[in-house]
Amino acid sequence: MKNRLKNVTRAMVLVVACFAAFSAMAKPLKESAPDTYTVQQGDTLWGIANLFLNQPWLWPELWRHNTQIDNPHLIYPGDVISVSYINGEPVFSINRDKPTLVLSPGSTRRVKSTPIETLSWSVLAPYIKQHTLVSEEEYELLPHLLGNHDGNVSFVSNDLVVSQKENRTEDQYQVVRKQSIIRNMQGKVLGVQLTHVAKASLENDVSLPNARMVKLSDSNQEAKRGDKLLTGNFTLDDDLVLQEATSQRGFVIGDLHDHDLLGRYDVVVLDLGARELTAGTVMGIYAGGPDIIDGEEPQYASNRDVIKGNGLFTDKVQQPALKIGEVIVFKTFDSASYGIITRAKEGVRRGFIVAKP
Repeated sequence: MKNRLKNVTRAMVLVVACFAAFSAMAKPLKESAPDTYTVQQGDTLWGIANLFLNQPWLWPELWRHNTQIDNPHLIYPGDVISVSYINGEPVFSINRDKPTLVLSPGSTRRVKSTPIETLSWSVLAPYIKQHTLVSEEEYELLPHLLGNHDGNVSFVSNDLVVSQKENRTEDQYQVVRKQSIIRNMQGKVLGVQLTHVAKASLENDVSLPNARMVKLSDSNQEAKRGDKLLTGNFTLDDDLVLQEATSQRGFVIGDLHDHDLLGRYDVVVLDLGARELTAGTVMGIYAGGPDIIDGEEPQYASNRDVIKGNGLFTDKVQQPALKIGEVIVFKTFDSASYGIITRAKEGVRRGFIVAKP
């Protein structure tokens, strides 16, 4: 009888979950969604999609009947977005005035506008441009700072510093420092997270037999002996195309600042790399509750008294992972990626699942 009740209860949970998922899909528009909206300078695509939709990542789906719009990700200030219905389904349309520039009396030329951003890069850039991920092998091969003429142990902008010599011919570098080792949930190293310290340019007029001289600039903090030199810039892909994750499944494995709890607009590290997904992928964040030991007095498996007990666990109930938010991937690396949390009903931790939203 007890097992039968368990089965009935689990079946009811499944039915409720399916009904909830169907209801969410049946009502893509928010009840508070406006009939029309005029796009403003400073708006973001994600913000507008969130204004209209319960599931903002479905933005492209509601344009599928509108053949006049080639790319629903290209929305411009001044566009008037309207909602209409085809066979009972909501569809978006745009009224777009093409701006003109008067050159002389009787002569005009059309001016191409700049589309709004998918995310607010002006908010993200100060954080993202200070961090990147490289493999352990790549990190070990990077040349490092050795010292300077005055025997200092730290250096700032305009200081001349001797560094290890490398075989490359680049003359512009980023001075970086190891911030943390990124590991997946099994402990495997996925990369080394670096933080930006300063810029460095090669002093070509100074010749050393087994070293190089660089000049520091744009220091964020004092550089130190042992800091590494990385070629290239910390770039962002600002041309994101939103798409929902399908079969991808991974975990939150870290963040930029080693915090225990993360929330909206925090940047997280996921254990999915460029082979699994692309920038612009929207994923749901899921949190599972503690296992429950069923018995005369049900207890959580994390309870210390249960762990210390010698009794056999006759029935352990594993709770389902419930969705608590969303994350948008904006930069991918070989074995990991950066994503920004766009919604979180509770604090996000390492070990939370990311999957289809």
